[in-house]
Amino acid sequence: MPTCFFLFILSRSSIISSFIIMLRPVSIVPLWSTLLCMWVLCEAQSDSGRPVIQLRLVGEKRKHYEGRVEVLYNGEWGTVCDDDFSISAAHVVCRELGFVDAESWSPSAKYGRGEGRIWLDNVHCSGSEKSLAHCSSNGFGVSDCKHSEDVGVVCSQKRIPGFKFIRSQANSDQGVPVQVEDVRIRATYSQRKRIPITEGFLEVKDGGKWRQICSVDWTEMNSRVICGMYGFPGEKRFNTRPYKLLAKRRKKNFWGFSVNCTGNEANLSECKVGQEIELKGNDTCGQGMPVVVSCVPGRAFAPSVSMGFRKAYRVEQPLVRLRGGAMIGEGRVEVLKNGEWGTVCDDNWDMRAATVVCRELGFGSAKEALTGARMGQGIGPVQMNEVDCSGFEKSLTECRFNREALGCSHEEDAAVRCNVPAMGFNKRLRLAGGRNPYEGRVEVLTERNGSLVWGTVCSDSWGTMEAMVVCRQLGLGFASHAFQETYYWQGDSSADAIVMSGVRCSGTELTLDQCLHHGKHILCPKGGGRFSAGVSCTQTAPDLVLSSQVVEQTTYLEDRPMYALQCAHEEHCLASSANQADPTSYRRLLRFSSQIHNNGQSDFRPRAAHHSWVWHECHRHYHSMEVFTHYDLLSLNGTKVAEGHKASFCLEDTHCDEGIQKRYECANFGAQGITVGCWDTYRHDIDCQWVDITDVKPGDYIFQVVINPNYEVAESDYTNNIMKCRARYDGHRIWMYNCHIGENSLTSTMLGLVNNRI
Repeated sequence: MPTCFFLFILSRSSIISSFIIMLRPVSIVPLWSTLLCMWVLCEAQSDSGRPVIQLRLVGEKRKHYEGRVEVLYNGEWGTVCDDDFSISAAHVVCRELGFVDAESWSPSAKYGRGEGRIWLDNVHCSGSEKSLAHCSSNGFGVSDCKHSEDVGVVCSQKRIPGFKFIRSQANSDQGVPVQVEDVRIRATYSQRKRIPITEGFLEVKDGGKWRQICSVDWTEMNSRVICGMYGFPGEKRFNTRPYKLLAKRRKKNFWGFSVNCTGNEANLSECKVGQEIELKGNDTCGQGMPVVVSCVPGRAFAPSVSMGFRKAYRVEQPLVRLRGGAMIGEGRVEVLKNGEWGTVCDDNWDMRAATVVCRELGFGSAKEALTGARMGQGIGPVQMNEVDCSGFEKSLTECRFNREALGCSHEEDAAVRCNVPAMGFNKRLRLAGGRNPYEGRVEVLTERNGSLVWGTVCSDSWGTMEAMVVCRQLGLGFASHAFQETYYWQGDSSADAIVMSGVRCSGTELTLDQCLHHGKHILCPKGGGRFSAGVSCTQTAPDLVLSSQVVEQTTYLEDRPMYALQCAHEEHCLASSANQADPTSYRRLLRFSSQIHNNGQSDFRPRAAHHSWVWHECHRHYHSMEVFTHYDLLSLNGTKVAEGHKASFCLEDTHCDEGIQKRYECANFGAQGITVGCWDTYRHDIDCQWVDITDVKPGDYIFQVVINPNYEVAESDYTNNIMKCRARYDGHRIWMYNCHIGENSLTSTMLGLVNNRI
């Protein structure tokens, strides 16, 4: 290194003259050749504008800031071996690619095996190097590794401010990914107030400055990618004339490259850099203009149905839906087939398939293709396995797949996270006074007397469904609790006034102001202050599902004397006619077992704490939830003809899946709940596990069970809390058949429809 440094600082003429004088003639030629080669190598390594190597991240099932590390050296792409690789080396890689730092690194070809040469092995970095080429290693191409040892990294999503993309001339046609600080659609003045912004000049931030892209080589596939990353399912044509006039009046600052996208990329950073453009100031891109992108928003995000969107979106029976997700545009993928909803197996599940799902549902491209039931386990059949999409299908049902889902269980249910438009929902709502960002008094931004002011929400009728909408709007996940008193959370005193009352939500609204409410005429008998509404949010939630098969297999009738039903009578488990019944008379009971599984991502726990559980002397047990389930017998038109309910006098883990430890047991006033992967069984022979049908006439009926009917405990999916069966009663016996869960329920089946309204 000292020799190299000495040679680097000398001029070429001084090197030549010095060594011709000092060396003997016989050794001049070979030694001079060696020194000249050393000088050329050092010159190349020191030239910051022409780096020795170029890096990129590639591979399977990845986001744009992670992947297999590949190095371009001598015009050829190769990989890096994981031997001796460290987080310090990962930091160097990520910074060289324009990211702030690395979050982690992965050995053993996590992102798939590369091809070609393994350029670097036994890489040692201190973390301060400016390039991976400056770290010590065995040398380029010196390796005893296989591609099963290819290293990968996960970088921070944050880009280095002012990072300047540099491309070496050697890789002009090697497919280098686009590396810029940021991307934006810059709307014209007339459209900047529209939410979401769907059209405008495309600009990239490179070297700390926003720059336009020349439209000469721009394609519809490029626009498709931009629209997808901004949460829009597709691109559309637009009127170029106003943009041309506007571009002529503006000073231009073009980016120095064109862009090549296939249309399947989830982000511009996955597209390849195209031809270099000669920058001539305002004369750059003389044959074109700055790129303009125009996108089509999904129906849920369309600015107004009165602006031509009503005609564009026909209400049709959806074939794909998302369930179990905490945020807008994420969830477990479910498919409708033969009138029944089922899941998709994660074998070969990738970003292309995930993007087809996202665009089909009115979102943009996929951010993540999730495997391993990351959004909870579904129910019903596994409808698709080994899905293979090109990425351009209109629906997931058009993709090729293996119809034999052999070996697939709901532990392998596929899920997605989609790009969604920036609607600014979280700017119109906030939580104040909480101990952490996930809890607090709900404060709403509203217009009063021509100005925007913050105010609180009346807590009358405030419950879990309303809290669910608040947490989703703020991007904080699921609701954990809904509070009707918030005196212990001191918010901003200037926001104490009630500005919203009478709020009633279905739980699926995107924003709180989409829920039913009183509007400008506030009605809040309790007043604000301590009775303002509050919430606490959580990233995960339980999901209870009743086993319809167990109900169908265990149903029978029992005639039981009133004198043996006194405790059940006290707990209101009999029909109202039992109040006047003779103690020696009999009640006819429809008995069955219920097996309730927790398929979610967190344990199901009663909302009430130990100290507030209610003791029932007759049965001598505590009720942690006064109403845990509703049991009803309905006529075929939906009229209730008999009812029962089950209080949760004992929520516990009766059995668990293999490898899962029981956590809840009711004995000795123990903790109550249902662990993820476990189920609680209420046997048919315990009190109140029935419906009193003494007064019911023979005929055909619908038997219905609803879990957590009052939404006391938040769940990731309430649509699967209901089960319906067909029931035929002849006055002596009863037959239970065709039991279905949720929207696969009997009512839908009878009508020949499966309703998927949001």
